[in-house]
Amino acid sequence: MTDIEIARNTKLEKIEDIAKKVGILEEDLELYGKYKAKISNNVFEKNTDKPDGKLILVTAMTPTPLGEGKTTISIAIADGLQKIGKKSILALREPSLGPVFGIKGGATGGGKVQIAPMEEINLHFTGDIHAITSANNLLSSIIDNHIYFGNELKFKKVTWKRCVDLNDRQLRKVQTGLSGEKKIVPREDGFDISVASEIMAILCLAENLQDLKQRLENIIVGYDEEDNPIYAKQLNAAGAMTVLLKDAIKPNLVQTLEHTPAIVHGGPFANIAHGCNSVIATKTALKLADYVVTEAGFGADLGAEKFLDIKCRKTGLKPDAVVIVATVKAIKYHGGMENVYRHIDNIKNKFGLNVIVALNKYENDSEEDIKEIRQNLEDRQVQLSLVEGWAKGGEGATDIAQKLVELVNEEESFKYIYEDADSIKSKILKVATKIYGAKSVNYSQEAIEEIEKIEKMGYGKLPICIAKTQYSFSDDAKNLECKEDFDISVREVALKSGAGFIVVLAGKIMTMPGLPKVPAAETIDIDENGEIVGIF
Repeated sequence: MTDIEIARNTKLEKIEDIAKKVGILEEDLELYGKYKAKISNNVFEKNTDKPDGKLILVTAMTPTPLGEGKTTISIAIADGLQKIGKKSILALREPSLGPVFGIKGGATGGGKVQIAPMEEINLHFTGDIHAITSANNLLSSIIDNHIYFGNELKFKKVTWKRCVDLNDRQLRKVQTGLSGEKKIVPREDGFDISVASEIMAILCLAENLQDLKQRLENIIVGYDEEDNPIYAKQLNAAGAMTVLLKDAIKPNLVQTLEHTPAIVHGGPFANIAHGCNSVIATKTALKLADYVVTEAGFGADLGAEKFLDIKCRKTGLKPDAVVIVATVKAIKYHGGMENVYRHIDNIKNKFGLNVIVALNKYENDSEEDIKEIRQNLEDRQVQLSLVEGWAKGGEGATDIAQKLVELVNEEESFKYIYEDADSIKSKILKVATKIYGAKSVNYSQEAIEEIEKIEKMGYGKLPICIAKTQYSFSDDAKNLECKEDFDISVREVALKSGAGFIVVLAGKIMTMPGLPKVPAAETIDIDENGEIVGIF
């Protein structure tokens, strides 16, 4: 059966009953049908006196184009913990329509380990990403309206882009204001995908509604004739944007096919954004369960690095164990075990965290390959667990669940890769050399000037968010094995003062992806019975 057929043939529990498992009262739920609900932000406040559960971060080796199953493994682990009698909860990101209609066709797990209702989660869900898109584009329209009516703030350069939650390379650069109306000012603009919008990052890093509003006020939208920054608060835009986001900031509660509670909230990509679910969702989950399983996007050089250097730094969170997902397919694709070893070394020795490797088993994996991988990791004193969640559900993840229950209690010596006080270039160099294994960093003249401006404005102590390809430790997607010395090339640097970090664009990475030659959208359809087909 396909993933969608497995999901449809599984009887779900009412969302009120799922909430009860982790102590959420009906009065703190806003129902979106039978199987989805928003969780009131009061839930965290009601449980502040409770001790936090153990936080398990799921990341991965460098992926192949179709990914290695981090979400599948995350769900399997949460179900596996439940199978062995532990109170567990998932804290995951929301799927974006970009990859759903692009290369992936869905992002809710697979086989017997899925979150549900899968079609709804993969499509419009509870409307969070639409709300982010609307808030982002409201700010754009307010900027251009201000310029149209006289430009009192004396905009010389607008840096704020519009966004849409689809892959559309044609929109990366556009000309706007071409109607020819009197007083309208044509200008060059562009679109990011919604999950790369600063609004998404702000929503995911905000602690509460007031913090959200303050961060929105602090967005830099452009520069005036004297090169001074212009903030969203100067346009009186933050209040209306907050209104659009007042429901989106509330975490979403769903369930796995085995009825494990799952909080799914926020969805920044890790290659072009910071790759973590919301702080509110993670902190709430930690108060509700003994074990929280969360995931950071793409390989550990991207999602895990940003989870640790940005999200943990900003919030005081710390994983008690890190799971690195690997597959036989990806190990061969990247030329052997070296890629896995480097990710292990980064998490274990550079960040000082407890590590276990989850081998996501596929039907055609040979016993010989699995045995060799296991032996290679044992030789390095690293635990391996063969996870068969896709085929067996939580039962196929009881081994890793048992191992994690022990691992989360082992001593750690967590540390960041760079310090707040480091210069921007020093931060970039430390991530590039320590995590990516680069020899050095090259900068475009534009990037150098942007860095100097950001430091002069007093924002130099912010963490960095490097946007680069997910398919290589380098910034070249075709350099799979990274055997030769390589440099990281920084072409652009952008201050995200509302989110509280600095985006560094490396190589050819774009913040608006394009569709593949044959997008998943071509196979997604609705049949004569009104049932969706093609989402997997």
